[in-house]
Amino acid sequence: MVNSSRPLILIRGFGGPDVQDEQRDAYQGFNNGTVYPKRRGENYIYEGFVLRALKSGQHPYRDATNVVGYYAEEQSGPTEHDGWPEHLLSGTMIVDVPMAEEVLRQGAAGTLWIYRYYDLLPRTIHRYGEGLVRLIEIIRHGMRGEEFTGVDIVAHSMGGLVARAALSQLGDKSEELIHRIVTLGTPHRGIAFQYMPDQLVKSLPGSVADEIAAFDPDRTDIRAIPFPTRRILTVVGTDHRSYSSKFASLGNRVATLIDDGTLSYNRSDGLVKQASAQIPGAPRAFVHKCHGGRDSLVTSREAYEIAMRFLHGTHFVRLRLDKAEVTRGRDLFGRSEFYFGVSVKPRFIDFDLFHQSSDAENYYGPFRKDDFTDELPDLAEELSKPLSASGDATTGWAGENRLIWEGWVNASAKPEGMVDKTVVLRLDVHVCERDTLGIGFSDNLVFRKQYYVQAVPEAAGGPRLYLHTGERFLAPGATAEEVRAAAEGEDPEVQRMEPTDEGQPGTWTFKVGGTGFTADLLLSVTDERTS
Repeated sequence: MVNSSRPLILIRGFGGPDVQDEQRDAYQGFNNGTVYPKRRGENYIYEGFVLRALKSGQHPYRDATNVVGYYAEEQSGPTEHDGWPEHLLSGTMIVDVPMAEEVLRQGAAGTLWIYRYYDLLPRTIHRYGEGLVRLIEIIRHGMRGEEFTGVDIVAHSMGGLVARAALSQLGDKSEELIHRIVTLGTPHRGIAFQYMPDQLVKSLPGSVADEIAAFDPDRTDIRAIPFPTRRILTVVGTDHRSYSSKFASLGNRVATLIDDGTLSYNRSDGLVKQASAQIPGAPRAFVHKCHGGRDSLVTSREAYEIAMRFLHGTHFVRLRLDKAEVTRGRDLFGRSEFYFGVSVKPRFIDFDLFHQSSDAENYYGPFRKDDFTDELPDLAEELSKPLSASGDATTGWAGENRLIWEGWVNASAKPEGMVDKTVVLRLDVHVCERDTLGIGFSDNLVFRKQYYVQAVPEAAGGPRLYLHTGERFLAPGATAEEVRAAAEGEDPEVQRMEPTDEGQPGTWTFKVGGTGFTADLLLSVTDERTS
C-alpha cells in the first residue's frame, strides 16, 4: 500500500541551561503520553505522539529518526554513499547510509523524524534553523523518486521559533519545502515577563543567552513569516493552574496587571500567554492543557488529534454566530456583561478539538448588548500589535462575521469495523453572566446545552446535515435512513438543517437555545479532497 502521508518532523521546546537530560531523551519528550483513568478503550491510555503515530490505522508512520546522526563536532563522510550528495555525508548532521538504505528503501513518504537540535553547537536559534533546513534537504533526497510535496512539522514551544528561523532562511522556497506546521504553545510574540533582572540574566550560561533572547517580545529577526499563515495551526493552551512553574504563572498574572490593569485573569498555559501563542491570520485551536509536563500541550491526546486532523483532515469546518438574544440573567441592580463560548468534540474521540470555558478564561466577550452585537477587538489587528499593547486578544471573535471556530475533521477516522459513514460533532454551547460592579454574582450560568451535528453523505451532491439534541439516533447500528425518517416525522430529538439562502454553497443554518438564550448558528463544510 502506498503511504500518502508526508514526512513528519517533530521539534521539542526549550530545554533549559543544562540539556544533558534532553540529549539522552531518544524522542525529545514526544514519547511521553498520559493515562486518563475515567475513560475506556482507545480513550484510556494515550501512549505519546510517536507511538500513536506509528500505530495509527488511518495514517501510519515509520520511524526514520536514526537515519540522521547529530554531532557537536564535524564528522567525516563514508566512501560509499548510495547516491547521497557528499555534502550530506559529512559535518555535524550526516546521513547514516546503511540505516537510510534500510529505512528509506520504500521512500520517505510517511516517515517520522525527531529533530535533535540540542545535539548541535553553538546553541543559537539561527544554528537550529540551519539544522532544520538541512534535515528537510536530507528528507527530500530520501524520497526515492516519489513526488515531494513538502514536509509537515509539529513543534512544541521554542520548537516553533526554530521552525520560524528555518522559514526565514528558506525565504520563498519555504512554500514548496514545507506543507503545514502545527505549533503547540509557541511564544510567537514572545513571553510577557521575558525581561528579567540584570543579575539573573548575568547568572545564565552564555550558551543559553540566545535562546532566552528568542523569547523577547521585541525581537524581530525571527518574527517574519515568508509562508502562508493559513498553513500554520496554532494550538493554544489555557490551563495555567496545572503548570508546575508557579513563577511563570505569577509572571503572566503580573504581566496582565501591567498590560490590562487587572489581576483578575491569567490567560495563559502557565508560561505562554494565549495572545502570544497565536499568529495573525493563522487558524487556532484552544485546548485546556498547560505548557509542559503530564497531560500537557506536548503529552495530551488532544494535541495529537488536532494536529493529525490539520495534516490529514478530509473536511474543513467553520462555525459562526448569525443571530443571538439573551432573554434572562441581566442584573437589575448591578452591571451585567455576558460571555459566549462553544466547545467542539468529535464522535469516537472523547477529547475536545476546541475548548472554551470559564476555567480557560477564553470566552468571547464581554457583551453588554443582549444580541451580542458589541464591537469586540479585531483579532488579527490585535495580534499585529506588540504583545504589551494587544491586551487579551483572545476575547475577540476568531475571524470575520463572528467566527466561533474553524477546524478540520477526518471522515475516515472511525473505529475498526465501523460501517457508519457519517461524521458527528458535539457542540457544547455556553452563555455566562457576571456583575462588574460587585453587587451581584460573578459566575452566573445563563445557558448551557449540548447539540450533535451529523453529516450524512448523499449519493449525489454534498452531505445532508442533521441537528440532534440526544444520542438516540447516533448509537451504533442506527442508520441514515432512520435519521432521515425521524427528521421527516418531526421527532423532537432530530431536525434537518437547512442550507442558507446567503449564496454560500456548503453552509447550513440551525437554531440553538432554550430558557434564557436563543441563537442562529451557521456551519460551513468544505471537502478538502475536492477543493
